[in-house]
Amino acid sequence: MSFISESQLKGYRSSKTTFQTNLNESLKGYRNESKYLKRTVFLSHKHDEMENLDGAIAFLKKEGIDVYVDWLDEGMPKNTSGITASRIKEKIKESDRFIFLASEGAINSKWCNWELGLGDAEKYIHNIALLPVIKDYNSFSGSEYLKIYPYIEYENGNNKYTTGYYIPAGYYVKYPSKNGEQTLMPLKQWLQ
Repeated sequence: MSFISESQLKGYRSSKTTFQTNLNESLKGYRNESKYLKRTVFLSHKHDEMENLDGAIAFLKKEGIDVYVDWLDEGMPKNTSGITASRIKEKIKESDRFIFLASEGAINSKWCNWELGLGDAEKYIHNIALLPVIKDYNSFSGSEYLKIYPYIEYENGNNKYTTGYYIPAGYYVKYPSKNGEQTLMPLKQWLQ
């Protein structure tokens, strides 16, 4: 398995743009998506992990997608309330895809787990994926989630399909194993 590390996410951040500019561009793109009939992605994340979020947005933009992040939504109330929960629920339903930025902090977050539950109900199994993030040189401790949800992982080109052909290097959405076999789809294709 090759999950993305925090330092790799930082590498996706654009050196020419600031964090806030990147996030504002992403939200603006989400607002205009219906005009262009693009797919939309709700990105569930831990709010105090801004560098991970910025890196994930840059990573997804590199893959050709804009994302929705809740706290940049002007329609959200200033203080967390029932309206916040209703708005998040609405945005998850409206989005074509749901990605959970699965850092250890997000896995331990009540809000992130609530959002994951909503994503599960609305998008399971073909339109939801985890983007597991590990701290450098540490193992990912949220493996229980990886067993029930598809997840995004990098293939280095050294592994083979069951047919014997090599899996090309790149990012894939890998589905939970059934009968000992795992299905995978190129991330770009999954995002279309």
